[in-house]
Amino acid sequence: MSTGKHDISGWLVRRSPWPLWWGLAAVLGATVGHVARATSDGGMDNAIVVGAARAWLAGRSPYDDPHFLYLPSAVLAAAPQALLPQAVLRVLVPLAMTACLAVGWACALRLHRVPWDSRLAVLGLAGLAAGFAPFGHLVRLGNWTATAVLALPLALLLVSRGRWTAAGAVLGAALALKPLLAPLALLFLFARRWRALAVLAGVPVLASGACALLLPDPAGFLTRTLPFLLHGQDSFVRLYEASPGAVLPRLGVPSPAARALALAGCAAGVACAYRRWRRADPGPLRLAETAAGLMLSAFLVSRPSYDHYLLVVVPLLLAGLTYPGAVARGPWFWLALVPQFPGLTWPYLETGRRRAFKDAFTLCALAVTVASRSVRRLRTRPVQGRGGGPRVAAPGDGPAYTG
Repeated sequence: MSTGKHDISGWLVRRSPWPLWWGLAAVLGATVGHVARATSDGGMDNAIVVGAARAWLAGRSPYDDPHFLYLPSAVLAAAPQALLPQAVLRVLVPLAMTACLAVGWACALRLHRVPWDSRLAVLGLAGLAAGFAPFGHLVRLGNWTATAVLALPLALLLVSRGRWTAAGAVLGAALALKPLLAPLALLFLFARRWRALAVLAGVPVLASGACALLLPDPAGFLTRTLPFLLHGQDSFVRLYEASPGAVLPRLGVPSPAARALALAGCAAGVACAYRRWRRADPGPLRLAETAAGLMLSAFLVSRPSYDHYLLVVVPLLLAGLTYPGAVARGPWFWLALVPQFPGLTWPYLETGRRRAFKDAFTLCALAVTVASRSVRRLRTRPVQGRGGGPRVAAPGDGPAYTG
């Protein structure tokens, strides 16, 4: 049994001193303040959703804008913003995005039994805000991916406590806002939690169906948005996609071959995630790594697939740093993130239209890293806790996950 004296985990789970908290507040405040000054409407992506809500309030179809890619339920969710002045939105939106990311990080920490006031809690969030480029991109764009960043660890935290139906409701609500976490339905299939799966699917279906009846174009998502997505969107948006199916053709690979490679990678990733689930280790790593594997596999074939999608999985994996054998303990996890460190100069990749190559490397490297860890049985040990004794998995860790 490890004493934890020579393991950084013991240092990470100790209570954070106040200077670190002030530093974190400064980093997050600077992020929100910069976005509030640099944008007039809270971010380009949020403005698209709010514009769709304004179109609906004016009696037009929200799907007149081809870049509105959300379900009808998102229109009503954005309607309150449509009634607010721009001066309020430019502050409120980045503040709400940052809050979602911070609460999602807190839920990921609790999933891994890490205290909210620990050094890892403070340094991890500060590192994501200041040293992980997709964090700033998401806040600056005001993209609703922030709801998924919050919903995924919250749902897994509920699952870890045996509350599968509540977790399904959380994921269903997130899908109603943005259908990014749909691959998590496979986790419920793996666990054979049929009632929770029905809740997960039923919430967005019922919400979108009810909201669609209020729109002048009830079938607009099916007749306009889905064809737009299936055909790869437009040439401008395609420049920022990070999936292999979008990046490889820019390097000369035929599109059918690129799609086939992406599909093969996705299928292999799902198989590895299932194997990770079947390896029923006690503790939270099983949940986190299975969910991360499913999401990364989906991002390999997703159209679109942007850099800020990485925030759905990176905090979840990073919060497991205190566990020996975790993905974040391996060198490849950190090497995959190197292209996302701000301030590094990359020849030929500095223009905004070429950053998709860096994002694709991070996505593929993370997918391979998580998949490779999923197929290997690793030995885990308890982690040193605050009281001097080893911190072991909480009661119920194993049975709550087995399904």
